[in-house]
Amino acid sequence: YKSISESFIHAGAANNVKAKISWVRAEDIEHDGAKKHLADIHGLLVAPGFGERGIEGKIQAIRYVREHRIPFFGICLGLQCAVIEFARNVCGLTHANSTEFKQTDQNVIDMMNEQKKGTAYGGTMRLGAYPCTIRKGTAAHKAYKTEHISERHRHRYEVNNAFKEILQQKGMAFSGICPDNDLAEIIELPDHPWFVAGQFHPELRSRATHPHPLFRDFVRAAMDYREKKNHLD
Repeated sequence: YKSISESFIHAGAANNVKAKISWVRAEDIEHDGAKKHLADIHGLLVAPGFGERGIEGKIQAIRYVREHRIPFFGICLGLQCAVIEFARNVCGLTHANSTEFKQTDQNVIDMMNEQKKGTAYGGTMRLGAYPCTIRKGTAAHKAYKTEHISERHRHRYEVNNAFKEILQQKGMAFSGICPDNDLAEIIELPDHPWFVAGQFHPELRSRATHPHPLFRDFVRAAMDYREKKNHLD
């Protein structure tokens, strides 16, 4: 996660603060509950990863920050966990899961049919840069200040478009879409102070002189949350 740590340094400098990172093991949240580990945070990032270890802890953590209106940023697997959490606890899809972890009739995260046909090494992965069209009026558009971006990917699983309608009906916005394949690139919750997740890896493009806009705005949202919390305290 070195590139993520460095992205926070870049984003902190852009906001004239030093971002303090507290690493939390998802398995500890599974064991202890989210409140014990997250009660004092000002923002939560769920990082990329693979495999089912700690997944339920990540989902619990996302539910905690969503319900407590704490800024959230998800990257790759972090986006997928956010979609699963929202599907279960807001949409009522109690069996929602990813095909990577468990086969159910509510796999809101799945592999595309085209990917399933790939047999060569890496053939099932979406790799490299893909374009993304961003919807105006969203947190993503506010961050990027443009409708057209390109970001780097490395993953196999996608948001299952078969569940897109119910997710949208319950309040999830698909603010970034890949025009090449109509797949979700960015999701957010408009009624939340700052809840954004990307299927790509923004940390790979952050630089000291050009902090990634999503990291920059996430840190800014965490600052706003801290100020509001301190005022209430």
